Amino acid sequence: MLKKRFYYVIKIQFLGYRFHGWQKQTNSKTIHLMIDRTLKFVLGEQSFKSLGAGRTDAMVSANEAAFELFLEEKSLPNLDSFLNIFNHNLPQDIRMLSIKEVDSSFNIIKDSKQKEYHYVFAHGGKFHPFCAPILTTILESLDIDLMIKGSRLFEGNHNFKTYCYKPKNNGIYQRELIYCQLMENKVYRANFFPDKSYLLKVIGKGFGRHQIRLMMGALIKLGKGEIDIDFIKKSLFKNSKEVMDYIAPASGLILHKIDF
Repeated sequence: MLKKRFYYVIKIQFLGYRFHGWQKQTNSKTIHLMIDRTLKFVLGEQSFKSLGAGRTDAMVSANEAAFELFLEEKSLPNLDSFLNIFNHNLPQDIRMLSIKEVDSSFNIIKDSKQKEYHYVFAHGGKFHPFCAPILTTILESLDIDLMIKGSRLFEGNHNFKTYCYKPKNNGIYQRELIYCQLMENKVYRANFFPDKSYLLKVIGKGFGRHQIRLMMGALIKLGKGEIDIDFIKKSLFKNSKEVMDYIAPASGLILHKIDF
């Protein structure tokens, strides 16, 4: 006899600085591990399963991420009460934002329409240590205007094999970025932030491993004068021989929003 199942989409936010990414790993503290530990405590003996909308790397944060909760036999009696109890028991650097019941046809991975990522950074100095969890510091001065120009080259449908970590010959590298632009940061503010900081805003349906950090690495090298605009143009061709060997630090990357 099949057991009745109940399905929920839960949106969360977290500071990833002390976590080893989303996915559970042996002897490492991860977001998924802490989520499941809290669920087990809150739900008691009830059988459950959780599945994330995607994986984030170690030290990457999320302003809005999501996972699906599967419950067997018994539904949650009150969603608002569950939200409050879940948040009360989560560590302080993870917070549940919302919960919504869905049906069995919903797929947390395939039904993701688009994700918006931000990469936050400042340059030309040594800044307050409190910035470290969400803002990358580039000590050298950067040509921001040239980086803005370079960032727009990633927008559209391109081959991103150059910007995938350890790519394989049979991988899917032709992807579309709906939006990609570097701009002054007016989203994340703190009184210990430098007077001026910047962010790379990227929107797309899906991304390769380390793709945004490798793109940001290319823009940083462009800003330092180590590569030129033509390098980025050529790197997006299907048969590109260009190699990007610099992955920007993980702590500057934030999953800003995910839409279903």
